[in-house]
Amino acid sequence: MSICRIGGAVLHKPALTAFFDESRRASRPLALVLVTGTGGSTYSKAGDCMLIDDEGRYQGMLSGGCLEGDLALHAAKVIAAGGAATLSYDLAADDELWGLGVGCDGRIDVMLIALDAAGEPFAAMNDVFAGREPAHMAIVIADTKLPTGSAVIRGRDGTLYHAAPGTEALLGAAPEHGAVRESRGGGQRVLELSLSPAPGLLILGAGPDVVPVLRLAHELGWRTTVADHRPAYIESDAVAIAGERYHVVPAELGAALDPDAYDAVVIMSHHLASDRAYLEALTTSSVGYIGLLGPVGRRDRLLGDLGERAAALAGRLDGPAGVDLGGRGAGQIALSIVAGVQRYLAGREGVRAAGAPADSARKEQTHQ
Repeated sequence: MSICRIGGAVLHKPALTAFFDESRRASRPLALVLVTGTGGSTYSKAGDCMLIDDEGRYQGMLSGGCLEGDLALHAAKVIAAGGAATLSYDLAADDELWGLGVGCDGRIDVMLIALDAAGEPFAAMNDVFAGREPAHMAIVIADTKLPTGSAVIRGRDGTLYHAAPGTEALLGAAPEHGAVRESRGGGQRVLELSLSPAPGLLILGAGPDVVPVLRLAHELGWRTTVADHRPAYIESDAVAIAGERYHVVPAELGAALDPDAYDAVVIMSHHLASDRAYLEALTTSSVGYIGLLGPVGRRDRLLGDLGERAAALAGRLDGPAGVDLGGRGAGQIALSIVAGVQRYLAGREGVRAAGAPADSARKEQTHQ
């Protein structure tokens, strides 16, 4: 199971999508469980979510397993009755003997919403996850006129994905993820959320060491695409886990794929001329993270070959790619690469400037 955070942080969208689609095919009713607020130390935050069916099966996790069983019981009641319900768990006051016995210290408020016949509002959320454009969502926690759980979802490009009756005016001019907006004297409380598509990772190179990167990216719920100029590599069953695979001549990367459609690109072809062509193609892109496998000397040689064009990669190129985690070997290097991409996606730290001191462990990255 995995966290569903529908803002800019973490969300295993493919797992939720698969569970949603499977349940719909089997005609199993579902409830969306959405965190509407927290206090103190909690496993999840406002906007995190999960899906539960009428028999207690679920996808997602809001408490590391502490509350999911109790949530499944409440979800069954909400599904049977329809509509929505709210719950609050004060884990700091939880009694070890007579309470849930979870031993946590925070408070978590949740809303359970029975999905309608069309699967809304999660069906619309899922459309955003599968697309390329982010969206805003507003959902009623309490109102004297609108039912609890009523939601509106509008893309930042203006696309209206879903709007329950009377909700189109709920979205503010600049919604803030996880914020609860209260109307003065009106008794209305609305949760504002940001929805974002699954992060897209483009890997340039399809050698054996790409496989653990793909596995980790898949576990994190990222969209993955692999491109390589060697047919035997790109057609290998070993990289079949990738969402998409392309046979691409490096010099024609821009014509075959749109790098700007991805959040991050990692170059790991182990072929000097190919990596040079990939970097040159990426100088005209706007992708914010470009990870380059290999040691500092190789990176500097490639940048030197690009001449003045290398300036277009400033602030975007991370080479050697990844975070120093102290490991060696394909699996450990894959972990460091994925950690570097995750750090960038989370906005925790900028891309290390080319020419900055290299991490000692990342000097071990293999290269040709």
